[in-house]
Amino acid sequence: MSLRISAAVERWPVAGQFIISRGAKTYVDVLVAATSDGAHVGLGEATAIYYHGESAESCLTQIESLIDALAPMEVREARRAVQTLLPPGAARNALDCALWDLEAKAMGKPLWQLAGLSAAPRVLQTAFTISLGEPDVMEANAANVAARGFGLLKLKLTGEGDRERVAAVRKGAPQTRLIVDANESWGALDIEAEATALAALGVEMIEQPVPAGQDALLDGIKSPIPLLADESCQSRSDLKLCARYYDGINIKLDKAGGLTEALAMAREAEARGLKLMVGCMLSTSLGISPAFLVAQAALWVDLDGPILLAEDRDDGFRFEKGMILPA
Repeated sequence: MSLRISAAVERWPVAGQFIISRGAKTYVDVLVAATSDGAHVGLGEATAIYYHGESAESCLTQIESLIDALAPMEVREARRAVQTLLPPGAARNALDCALWDLEAKAMGKPLWQLAGLSAAPRVLQTAFTISLGEPDVMEANAANVAARGFGLLKLKLTGEGDRERVAAVRKGAPQTRLIVDANESWGALDIEAEATALAALGVEMIEQPVPAGQDALLDGIKSPIPLLADESCQSRSDLKLCARYYDGINIKLDKAGGLTEALAMAREAEARGLKLMVGCMLSTSLGISPAFLVAQAALWVDLDGPILLAEDRDDGFRFEKGMILPA
């Protein structure tokens, strides 16, 4: 068998702007890997982790550098090899997921069975991300999204005026569940006081309150709601630290480097008693398809990447009133 591998960068426009504390995006470049055994084609998509210095183009180069080395291998052998030949990140994610997809198709099995799930994936509720903005803008956005049927909102925060932003969103969407992403911005704040104030507004989880590498700032903090690690949890090697300072972790396949590592992270996190969230970068449905499997065991699901784009792939997921339904 000769394993054929190719990859390309695709640009997808964002619906409006996606704004977080680090800046705004009007489009996303995704890396798409394709693998083939001559009879079947497996696809995987990933989004570069910009805060790691990745770009779609640099990740494309990483995959192209392995084409000749992987060509003589069987698909499962290639997937094992990729775990050591590439570091965690978007390149490994795209290629790993493409190899999973190829193996499932070649075996005539649904991917969920191959991945070891005990049952077919169920419909999930996803958060919808409310971009960072002035309180009145976030209130209006939340009211609009809630009116569309989304029952879980994720708010982007910045470390300044966060209580006012959350209060405004709560006013605009009084019946919705709320989670927040502090994006590492609370390092200089009284975290316990902030968490207590947000809990009173009905927030049920806070993501990455402090900068990665400064996790010890959480030592001794008694938060009334769970604190989850995002940037501080890239792969299994971070779980020991996360179990010390956090209540749970956010698994993203782009950080972890693919479905293989994400499944292993979920198992070990559960063994350590950590709560589980599964998130994504801006992406199409191809990018969140394998994450949807990992999310079957999560308390919080944030797979709204395709909804935030101006358009999705024709064969993508359906999103109805905040629920993710396979196409």
